[in-house]
Amino acid sequence: MPTVSVYNTGGEQVGEVNLADYLFARPVHKSAMYDVAIMQLANRRQGTASTKTRSEVRGGGRKPWRQKGTGRARHGTIRSPIWAGGGVAFGPRPRSYRYSMPKKIKRIALKSALSAKAQAGKVVVVDSFNMEEPKTKNILSALQNLKINGKALLVTAFSDEIVYKSARNIPEVNTTIANKLNVLDILNVDYLVFTREAVDRTEEVFA
Repeated sequence: MPTVSVYNTGGEQVGEVNLADYLFARPVHKSAMYDVAIMQLANRRQGTASTKTRSEVRGGGRKPWRQKGTGRARHGTIRSPIWAGGGVAFGPRPRSYRYSMPKKIKRIALKSALSAKAQAGKVVVVDSFNMEEPKTKNILSALQNLKINGKALLVTAFSDEIVYKSARNIPEVNTTIANKLNVLDILNVDYLVFTREAVDRTEEVFA
């Protein structure tokens, strides 16, 4: 069972917490993480790219010249795909890129991502952020005291508007709540910063 130190926002150690083996000490399945991350990226695509076919392009109703006798190639419309300004053959059309994977695979991928961060020593636990009002400088100061250099994901047990508003203007810092942890968000950051309560909530949700 991995044991990590618990710090306050001043960077001082105030205790220790045991991380659950089934979440933070699992074998890392890279293929599952890859497949789930690709699925998440695909599901985020809007799928609104669109081009007009020859039947949708304005104009081109009359035959540009007679069929025979001109010495030129025969054409029926100036909106053919081979004409400049014509329609597009086999171009993108609005579609959904969404697909799903078995819940079991998604759980394996999430636990693998959490375990990979824990094994790399990139899981940090803070007692709490203890802020009465949103202040970006408080989050920046806390991250500096915790010696976090790089992208970080702040995980709280439940929705915390003060933490969210304090961190939203920091380019390399994101926030989430425990039950919305996902593979892509974990892989996109260098550090996971949990509150002590968020650790318990995460273990409860993904047991």
